[in-house]
Amino acid sequence: MKKTFYAIIVCFLLILNAILASAAVRLPSILGSHMVLQQNSEVKLWGWCSPAEKVTIKTSWDTITYRTNGESSAKWLQKIKTPAAGGPYTITINETTVLSDVMIGEIWLCSGQSNMEWGGDQGLKQTLTEAPRANNQKIRFFYIAKSTSETPQENCEGSWKVCTPEEMKHFSAIGYFFGKNLQQALNVPVGLINSNWGGTPAEVWTPKNIVENDPDLKSASLKLTPAAWWPVLPGLTFNAMINPITNFEISGAIWYQGESNVGTYSTYKPLMNTMIGSWRKAWQKDFPFYFVQIAPFSGYGNNNVSALLRETQTTCLSIPKTGMVVVADLVDDLSNIHPINKVDVASRLANLALSESYGKTKLSYKYPMYKSMKNEKDKIRIQFENADNGLVSKDKAITEFYIAGEDHQFLPASAKIDGNSVVVWNKTVKVPVAVRFGFSNTAIPNLFSKEGLPVNLFRTDSWEIDTTPVKK
Repeated sequence: MKKTFYAIIVCFLLILNAILASAAVRLPSILGSHMVLQQNSEVKLWGWCSPAEKVTIKTSWDTITYRTNGESSAKWLQKIKTPAAGGPYTITINETTVLSDVMIGEIWLCSGQSNMEWGGDQGLKQTLTEAPRANNQKIRFFYIAKSTSETPQENCEGSWKVCTPEEMKHFSAIGYFFGKNLQQALNVPVGLINSNWGGTPAEVWTPKNIVENDPDLKSASLKLTPAAWWPVLPGLTFNAMINPITNFEISGAIWYQGESNVGTYSTYKPLMNTMIGSWRKAWQKDFPFYFVQIAPFSGYGNNNVSALLRETQTTCLSIPKTGMVVVADLVDDLSNIHPINKVDVASRLANLALSESYGKTKLSYKYPMYKSMKNEKDKIRIQFENADNGLVSKDKAITEFYIAGEDHQFLPASAKIDGNSVVVWNKTVKVPVAVRFGFSNTAIPNLFSKEGLPVNLFRTDSWEIDTTPVKK
């Protein structure tokens, strides 16, 4: 009788020890039920446990048992292979932790400030109209709560959600419509990570030590105006809202930001080069980074600062594996810094990603860009890249061209389309030397490629730009 009793006690203690041991295995929030893992990859699973604790992982898509041990730092990490897109699957860790409804597909990070953040919660009509149709088991959302930290964090507050009408309303409108376009075109599950914060300058998304070790970036960061609604100090959101997910495999990132950096436009390219590079280094992957050029807006306090920022964003295309969409035509209220048309912005981002990242053809995604100028007596001919099929104007008269002579005084110009070039003149400028197009805070040009994409703003000169306060 005593032997039986002792045997029961021993079995109970062994079971209890196993339960306590498995309970010690903990996961970051980015790893959970309903998540999407990158297809055809070797992805990381990781977390915390007791030192030297055995961790076993089994997935329902193969018969492999993965084994690892906890490190002395009480952390564990194991790489597992994923199949082609599909699901749902389960992942079982130490027999007791089960991640269910896991999909395999493509994952994109959606980051930036308010124009990326806004959705149904901000009353966007396009989101609210779409919501009743937004039941899609193949789209998953991960929300990262707004937070900051002085030091890099290993976990963040967030959770994976299946796309439903209610969940979709809380998500980034651009992120959702971008993901919907990808999901339909690729016919694979799509995971979208929401890590954005309205009003934030790019400095807060960049590691602090990198900003502070660069004299120009540090000087620019000190010019940022403190705000009650968002952080401005370098690194704060990178530490809390980017660093915790850098073990999680992603396909790429989309970015809509810049409005809070118009006052420091001169350092925006090196800042973006630094930020993108730091993200890629953290992920150990040169993933594609596609961004939205900021839209025209009348509320900037100084002349032309938005044009200068957009010009700088254009130069960011020299950063490898980046792409930009132009949205100057998608504004119906210049007094609103949040253009309400998110569907077309997302469509342009999706066409860019589908073409450049997934090899889809016959999609229009390249914007006419200034190539060169040629003097023709009292006129200037402007040549464009990405306009092989010609240019069109949506009105009889082409708008937003300006021309100047040696006196540097720009006057409104007449313009005529000639195939994939435009001839520009003003009768009072007998010897023209420079042309500007759409180069102001509020310009909404009407010149497009035959495919319907707007011509990007440009200037042929390098003269000083008026950035004095706007006269009221």
